Amino acid sequence: MSATAVATRELLLVEAVNDALHVELARDDSVLVLGEDVGRLGGVFRATAGLRDRFGPDRCIDTPLSEAGILGAAVGLCMAGWRPVVEMQYDAFSYPCLDQLITHVGRYRWRTGGKMGFPIVVRMPYGGGVRAPELHDDSPETYYVHTPGVKVAVPSTPADAKGLLAAAIRDPDPVVVLEPKLVYRTARGAVPQGEHLSQLGRARVARAGTDVTLVAWGAMVPVCERAAEALAGAVSAEVLDLRTLKPLDEESLLASVRRTGRCVVVQEAPRTCGFASEVAALLAEQAILDLHGPVLRVTGYDVPYPYWQLEDWYMPSVERVTDAVRRVLAF
Repeated sequence: MSATAVATRELLLVEAVNDALHVELARDDSVLVLGEDVGRLGGVFRATAGLRDRFGPDRCIDTPLSEAGILGAAVGLCMAGWRPVVEMQYDAFSYPCLDQLITHVGRYRWRTGGKMGFPIVVRMPYGGGVRAPELHDDSPETYYVHTPGVKVAVPSTPADAKGLLAAAIRDPDPVVVLEPKLVYRTARGAVPQGEHLSQLGRARVARAGTDVTLVAWGAMVPVCERAAEALAGAVSAEVLDLRTLKPLDEESLLASVRRTGRCVVVQEAPRTCGFASEVAALLAEQAILDLHGPVLRVTGYDVPYPYWQLEDWYMPSVERVTDAVRRVLAF
């Protein structure tokens, strides 16, 4: 970045997503958006508001209610030279298109021996905490991380919501961008105007500390920040926002844990085989001699996401995170 100050605007996270789409569609005529209600309605969260009016119905396309058809159409568009940005209206609505994602989207570069890039972006609101009905609250990141050939980004701030989405659109490979709906309209921050990129594969130290590292992504980052604040004075907690789950910034993760000697990983998804398990395994393999205690996980539970009356019991909370910190410090 140059020494010249970058002009910024205070935006909500969902406004930053919208800003990124406006900038990237204006910058590159091959970028288009498609999904359910993305055009006339502007998306159920208004993340695509104004795109159809500005760029026309051929570049902001309302589709039928068929997630498999939406992603299948994006595959064809991509092969014809377009850079499609697909919206899955909610996290669990993406499951019907897993076949397309795993069988085609993730394999075409390999299948063609590197002759064909596959710049598809699949963006979706994810996670709970908004009192939504069934199939509107999942945290499915591990499905996509486990799919070879697909990158996965999860912003937690408005600046990264814009920067990671723009980087994903410009990337030659498919990227799934999970946008935490819990903080769509509660996270507000300074966002650079115009073109702005956040590097894929680079974590962010959201809060510096010396006693324990709290590792999180998406909506769990502000939970960890509040937990660190609640512990302040007694415990110095570092909060590491992974930002990109694949590629994972192993260097920053290992450096943070080597500084603090302790780690708690916080995820919204169910516990078994969640991405927190991958983080814990990596630390066991490469940082075992730096650890002063076990790597603890604070997670959702191994049940379907509950109805809204129970979701506060399901989701990781400040209290659950601070309890885990005290346990690892007492080890």
